[in-house]
Amino acid sequence: MARFYLTTPIYYANDAPHIGHAYTTVNADALARWHRLIGDETKFLTGTDEHGQKVADAAAKNGQSPEEWTDLQSEKYRQAWRGLDIQYDDFIRTTEARHYESVQKFLTAIYDNGYIYKDTYKGLYCVSCEDYYTIETSVNGNCPIHGRPLIEMEEENWFFKLSAFEDQLIEYYAQHPGFVTPETKRNEALSFIKGGLRDISITRTSIKWGVPVPWDADHVFYVWYDALINYLTAIGYGRDDDEVEKWWPHSHHIIGKEIIRFHCVWWPAMCMAAGVGPVSHVQVHGWLLLGGQKLSKTMAADGEVRLTDIAPIELTNEFGVDPLRYYLLRETALGNDGDFSHEGILARYNTDLANNLGNLVARVTTVVATKCDGVAPSPRDDSPLREPAERAVADTAAAWNGFAPQSALVATWELIGATNAYLEQLAPWKMESGDELSAVMGDALEAIRLVAILATPAMPTVCEEIWRRIGLSGAPTDAVFSESATWGQYHSGAAITKGEPLFPRMKSDE
Repeated sequence: MARFYLTTPIYYANDAPHIGHAYTTVNADALARWHRLIGDETKFLTGTDEHGQKVADAAAKNGQSPEEWTDLQSEKYRQAWRGLDIQYDDFIRTTEARHYESVQKFLTAIYDNGYIYKDTYKGLYCVSCEDYYTIETSVNGNCPIHGRPLIEMEEENWFFKLSAFEDQLIEYYAQHPGFVTPETKRNEALSFIKGGLRDISITRTSIKWGVPVPWDADHVFYVWYDALINYLTAIGYGRDDDEVEKWWPHSHHIIGKEIIRFHCVWWPAMCMAAGVGPVSHVQVHGWLLLGGQKLSKTMAADGEVRLTDIAPIELTNEFGVDPLRYYLLRETALGNDGDFSHEGILARYNTDLANNLGNLVARVTTVVATKCDGVAPSPRDDSPLREPAERAVADTAAAWNGFAPQSALVATWELIGATNAYLEQLAPWKMESGDELSAVMGDALEAIRLVAILATPAMPTVCEEIWRRIGLSGAPTDAVFSESATWGQYHSGAAITKGEPLFPRMKSDE
């Protein structure tokens, strides 16, 4: 059995989850669901990053201790992921005892290997990024990401000898061309390495909210060097070497492009320094860029709409869980920046879901209910739909395997389109009951069965409902993909359920 270990970034526990977090997590969840569907032993990790200055500041601002604040914020993420039907296998918090143990053992290994030393740091720092900048990398003294003034800092720190790994990283990238995808992001990370690496501070003395440094009680580990190790904590680093060996060679990170430097430069170098191989693959995605006019109910106090103000629950209450999941996966190719808008969700809902998928299921179940006594006929081996169905199965599988959910859904919807076109051509609603009608309906039911399997990583609840309506027991995920996603497995005799519209059309309230 193949293995697949997938992680999201762990999200800062300084505020509530927003639609940007949902974008990353839904993509990861769909990919994990796909790998379970094809029979891979799968582990999907997400969680919260709970140390650092900005978390401590947020707690103080709200009149709580860091422990009280992070308990509250971490639960908000769990609630948000339940609301989006996220099926993770492990939720890690960096305040857990298991993480303290792994962090201290991992960084002690680097220290023992001679790659950590003490010095004084003096320079610019962004609390929001939890990152250091030079005047050259700032924008007129401001953070290039947050636009806020950088603060001058000077304190004694422990440093990691990142500069010692410049050549090793360049060689690793050359030997592993698929290490970072897409290629544009790989080139960006490689360019950063080739530009020259400086040693970096990994501890702080001015704050206490962090993992203590085991060889120096006055220091705590700086947040990124604590947080990155979570990916190994969850598979037992320092506690269960067999689990690390089982999962780490099959590891994949999904991250936003703003944290490439941490995951594609610092993290592999840290692993090399500790005597651990780097993660096998990092998939970088772009940013959602806010567009459209219909997000007024999430307006900030100053009258501006920000992506970070949009809570996923507001959109699931309006459109439903699976339609929002579909939009996040379908609208933007994983790796590119994408426009996010209320109008875009509405258009996808009415066109792809209501008009195409919903209408197909409604047409077929209605005709079978009224002209076949509600009993399903079988598909034909030589059906005109067989070739587009087999093409859709192959293209969808290739896309999911290639970390391309958008392309997978495009391929699946091509089968929906082909089936709708087939029905338009033959107009079974005008045909008399008999063998010819039964053949057409059997073909269409088999196409719908395959669509329910292909789309289930994106829309698990809707696909289970489609499965039920076409008279099948269990769920589309009950059988391994290679066995279930072949033409001709739908058999006659199933009782068809017509049901209410899967996606009642929605009107713009403009």
